[in-house]
Amino acid sequence: MGDTAYPAPPSGSGMKTAILVGAIVALLGANVYMYLQLDRVKTDMAKLRESVLTEITNLRETSSVTNQTAKRHLDSLKDELATTRRQANSMATQAKTEALKHAEQLAAQIEAEQKKQQEQVASQLSQVKQSADTQIAAVNTDVTGVKSQLGMTQAELQKTVADLKKVTGDLGVQSGYVATNGKEIAALKRLGERNIVEFNLAKSKAPQRVGDISLTLKKSDAKHNRYTIEVLADDKVTEKKDRTINEPVQFYVAKGGRLPYEIVVNQVGKDKIVGYLSTPKDQVARN
Repeated sequence: MGDTAYPAPPSGSGMKTAILVGAIVALLGANVYMYLQLDRVKTDMAKLRESVLTEITNLRETSSVTNQTAKRHLDSLKDELATTRRQANSMATQAKTEALKHAEQLAAQIEAEQKKQQEQVASQLSQVKQSADTQIAAVNTDVTGVKSQLGMTQAELQKTVADLKKVTGDLGVQSGYVATNGKEIAALKRLGERNIVEFNLAKSKAPQRVGDISLTLKKSDAKHNRYTIEVLADDKVTEKKDRTINEPVQFYVAKGGRLPYEIVVNQVGKDKIVGYLSTPKDQVARN
């Protein structure tokens, strides 16, 4: 069965459409890259927080051990001070004076060691905080940069999408984004707006299954990048004759609803074509 009943594809949009399609897919790739970068930065931030918490925990454990050791030493000095004072009270005047002097020295030593311990703990905490602040500031700078680039990419993407709204397929129906190579096809899959099934179709008499339809390559003209295929869907065969590469070839399937299926061929070789089938995400029967 021929497709003469469908409207002819609009003319004059080939070169402009190809350029715009290339731009939109490149921007989509950049957008995905920016999201991946933002996710990496978030992961780095989580690792940083864990590292800082580990450092603080280790410092607390070290400080606890140090405090216990110092406390035992101070307790020993305090005991010695108390003993010295008791002995001084029972000694003669000269001995008492020397004992009290020794007690004062011990008291001064205790005070100095307590102060030194406090200063060491404060210094360690300050170093940990300064290191954490520096690392967090660096990560925040990375996050700000990624968000800024992502915002610019999204703005450019929206502008390019607006330019692509006039792209139509061979049935005169507005098409979605059109990919022209493997990298762009991968970007379409990540975009997730439609189901994408790639195919490498050789010329044969038997139809080849692609997604939920079957295709038969009838003719390929590598020199002029044109081809003819038969589409088997809903137990009906439709011929798509003399189509060109990167042209959305459209047809309706019962469960596709009001949105058409689309075939886009990116390469035409001797007795083979390479491309992909694009189908609607939500498939329901048409009224």
